[in-house]
Amino acid sequence: MSRIGKKPIPVPDGVDITVQNGTVNIKGKQGDLSLNPHPNMDVDWDSDARELKVTRPNDQRENRALHGLTRSLLNNMVQGVQNPFEKRLEIQGVGYNAVLSDGVLNLSVGFANTVQLRVPDGVICELPDNTHIVIRSADKQACGQFAAVIRKVRPPEPYKGKGIRYQGEHVKRKAGKAFAGGK
Repeated sequence: MSRIGKKPIPVPDGVDITVQNGTVNIKGKQGDLSLNPHPNMDVDWDSDARELKVTRPNDQRENRALHGLTRSLLNNMVQGVQNPFEKRLEIQGVGYNAVLSDGVLNLSVGFANTVQLRVPDGVICELPDNTHIVIRSADKQACGQFAAVIRKVRPPEPYKGKGIRYQGEHVKRKAGKAFAGGK
């Protein structure tokens, strides 16, 4: 039995769950999310105990893998509709900055043109200042994916450390080209 999959998911008050036609809908104060789990996985909603349970039909390899995955996805959805997931990025480099206008994030990170990224639906992007980006979403996958797309525009380089990095990320620095003395 999967250690993660066999744990029931506690659902707090203020989160509404409906399971119908193989679709799980979760509604909370931060948004609405839905999941179509694999047909082999059975999701049961116990409204009296306020618990979601995921069961699998047998111990085949695929079903064992899907068991824990489905439970984790549902648990992340329950957490996300209560408190949104958050990723923080920082931009380092002289003249590097970000500007948010009309749902488009404009990044000036050393290229000839600014890079324009449209903020996906369900994701909130904020700029406390022009070198920090805060991404929030009830959907954990959407939050992390948009943060990864932003970071990929200009990943931190190891020599001067310029680029876009997650807040608190440590970039291993390299020594530059050593001066070769004359003979």
